[in-house]
Amino acid sequence: MPKPVNTSAAPREESPAAATGPVDKALAVLDALVQPDAPHRLADLAARTGLPKPTVHRLLHTLAEAGYAVPGPGGTYQAGPRLLGLAATALAASSELRLARPVLDDLRLRTGHLAHFSVRDGTVAVHVTQSDPSSTYRVPLAAGGEVPLYCSAVGWAMLSALPPATAAELLGADPLPARTPRTVRDPGAVLAAMPAVRERGYAVDDEYAEQDVRAIAAPVLGPGDRVAGAVGIVGLTFTLDEESVAVLGPMVRAAAGAVSASLRGGAGALGIVRGRR
Repeated sequence: MPKPVNTSAAPREESPAAATGPVDKALAVLDALVQPDAPHRLADLAARTGLPKPTVHRLLHTLAEAGYAVPGPGGTYQAGPRLLGLAATALAASSELRLARPVLDDLRLRTGHLAHFSVRDGTVAVHVTQSDPSSTYRVPLAAGGEVPLYCSAVGWAMLSALPPATAAELLGADPLPARTPRTVRDPGAVLAAMPAVRERGYAVDDEYAEQDVRAIAAPVLGPGDRVAGAVGIVGLTFTLDEESVAVLGPMVRAAAGAVSASLRGGAGALGIVRGRR
């Protein structure tokens, strides 16, 4: 049975800004409800949203009546069938995911590592789909989990494909929170690394987000060079070692290029992940 390592599929890491209107509050509760490790206790949902417990309880009651939440044992709650149905419909309608999935399967078979596709939501990368390898050790990356752009391979990949001014605005000017001792905390240093990422076509997360975890990612571009997301692989440092990055990096770049070509109406995506530009 696969053994998880001492890392986690990151849920949203901070409470959203205090919601003011009823719609904002309901969205904050829905966002908290779909985070990993469900079912969630009322106290945890209140802490995550920054809302008072009575407000969260009232909203959960309304959401449960509409099928968007389901109460569980011990006063816990989890996503309901209507919410799951909406998510499934949205995923099925996504051309990016439809085109990325076979490429991820191919990339996972060729590299032996977990392959995933992520999109940008503000200053974070959200993992939306993945292809898991059969291995003794696994990295518990989960759909819906997210990681800051500044300390992830998928984040660096997407930042490298954005206009420099946009990337600078997303990073800000203040020192960035350290996730590990290797996290690049200086926004200027992250920006200074972007030309090299663009030149080679892929980014490397060398234990920036999680200790003992390394990742490689490349941007996926749609029509008009719109940044549609990023394709990446992730593994433990003793399996995805520094020497293998030079071999696997071009394969990740080619996989992202395959999805990009398909989004632009180009050639099919399968069978081209061979490390060529």
